[in-house]
Amino acid sequence: MKPQLLKVSTGPAHSFSARRDTVPYANNRWHYHREIELIHFERGRGTQFIGDSIRNFSSGDVVLIGSNLPHYWSFDNSYFDASNQEAADVRVAHFNEDFWGMDFLNLPENTHLKVLLQQAKQGISVQGIARMRVCKLLEELITTEGTKRIVLLIEALTAIAQTKHIQLLSSVGFNPHFQRAEKDRINNIYDFALQRFKQRIALNEVAEVAGMSSNAFCRYFKSRTGKTFSQFLIEIRVGHACKLLIENNLNVKQICYESGFHNFAGFHKYFKQITGKSPLNYQRAYLK
Repeated sequence: MKPQLLKVSTGPAHSFSARRDTVPYANNRWHYHREIELIHFERGRGTQFIGDSIRNFSSGDVVLIGSNLPHYWSFDNSYFDASNQEAADVRVAHFNEDFWGMDFLNLPENTHLKVLLQQAKQGISVQGIARMRVCKLLEELITTEGTKRIVLLIEALTAIAQTKHIQLLSSVGFNPHFQRAEKDRINNIYDFALQRFKQRIALNEVAEVAGMSSNAFCRYFKSRTGKTFSQFLIEIRVGHACKLLIENNLNVKQICYESGFHNFAGFHKYFKQITGKSPLNYQRAYLK
């Protein structure tokens, strides 16, 4: 599955890009770019794909994405409904690893930043006090000009580098394959899975979306993602179940079927396999 290469533009007065997006479709394609990305979701929720990691994202999340790591944020359908009052609000900075000069990261004082950007090649979810600090710095950064922009970015990265409250997202072994000719295939597969995950999906249906035979699709998907399409689908379903458990509007059995599982025992098994908790314990931990 091939991500799309995107070119990130910077203005003539800027060495890196920083902006605010208030539409839910700004990052809704499977893509990658040379630039490192620091993103904060002030408002928004949906499904997040980073490398081979699939999880939910929600308001308040801060993520650091390394150079050329494929990623994709799919906002919930409610954000595209004209009658709904929910609106996206995202702050994002893109910068090249060498925009501050070739030798900057090799300075002994900057070892922590060099290590951080190496870790970011797996994607980093920022938690705790550091997340709140980065949110404030990004908010200021997008409205600031001059040298202070660089200072604010370094402060944000330093806050992440100095905290222990981070989570690496993609696996060490994830190895993306880039062929721009196939840039739309991943979007078609992801869109199909996100629209249909509550139903039974026959292998030949998704293979047809990818334009392949069933056997060719199985080999292709596993070679590119390190997982079978069934595993991929289960992760999406479990992610949706997590979201419903947090909202706390349905009982666990209803959530099982609403998430696309057709067997309660299977739902319980896969949920615990992926989250490490039973559905009820997951809900209790969140509410606590």
